[in-house]
Amino acid sequence: MTRKVMAKARAAGMTGQDMHKADKPDVPEMGGIAIAAGFIGAVLLGLVLNTVLHLQLGVMEMIAALLTVCIVAIIGILDDMFDMRQLTKTLLPLAASVPLVVVALAAGQNSISIPFIGAIDFGIAYPLLLIPLAVAVCSNLTNMLAGYNGLEAGMGAIMFATLSVVALVHGQAEMTILSLAMLGALLGFLPFNWFPAKVFIGDVGTFSIGAALAASVIISDLKSAGAILVIPFVVDFFLKAANRFPKSFAEIGPNNRLYAPKGKVRGLADLVLLVADGLSEKALVMRLLAIEAVFALIVLALYVK
Repeated sequence: MTRKVMAKARAAGMTGQDMHKADKPDVPEMGGIAIAAGFIGAVLLGLVLNTVLHLQLGVMEMIAALLTVCIVAIIGILDDMFDMRQLTKTLLPLAASVPLVVVALAAGQNSISIPFIGAIDFGIAYPLLLIPLAVAVCSNLTNMLAGYNGLEAGMGAIMFATLSVVALVHGQAEMTILSLAMLGALLGFLPFNWFPAKVFIGDVGTFSIGAALAASVIISDLKSAGAILVIPFVVDFFLKAANRFPKSFAEIGPNNRLYAPKGKVRGLADLVLLVADGLSEKALVMRLLAIEAVFALIVLALYVK
């Protein structure tokens, strides 16, 4: 699917410059369409197997999660095509959470289990406030820590590999299928997006990763695992917020090494570049993946006994 999207995007002139290369080559965009398609296909297969093999899945929860990811993917496509205002694409995922909200209300699901603390009942605030916020926040956080070859798909793969293991151990069948579906889609896409990238993921891809993460944990009993995994994204958000969300790219120095522009920390990537006094793009991505891997190990230590 990724090969087809790449060819169609280039033929349609939907390309963007790779700003962290000295020659700034044109690269096909919106590769995340292949990720969304792979995810949707795998989840639909899971629903078919549920009917044929009597797996006893929570079908309503699965369909709600699938609808939410589909809606968020459409928002990402519209943003890639029309470059929506930041406020618009921040708020639209709130509407995408409606299927998950309806299912939570029907099930009377109001609590979140937190390690070392236990279950906390949030009452009606959980479905009406926390679920929409989770979908909107996760979708936008994974869209912000981006812009380097292989980063978005690589960090997503680490998160969903971790959730897959945790879900299997705890017998969370719905979360297992959703996590494995996104993991498979990301692993299929990553070789084309790895340095030097042959295709960009686009907002359709980054938004879908965040929405799938939120949906996977919302329909499970392991919501705090997702919260731990997004900590690097939260740090990146606050660093960017302190600098009023700058849009400039890293500076390219000798030997194609990247540096934080004017020594300013405008996000997590800039912080890593500043501490290391410059890195190649590939080395920067590997260090960011290592940071995510640390939080993945924390989740495994807490949830896999």
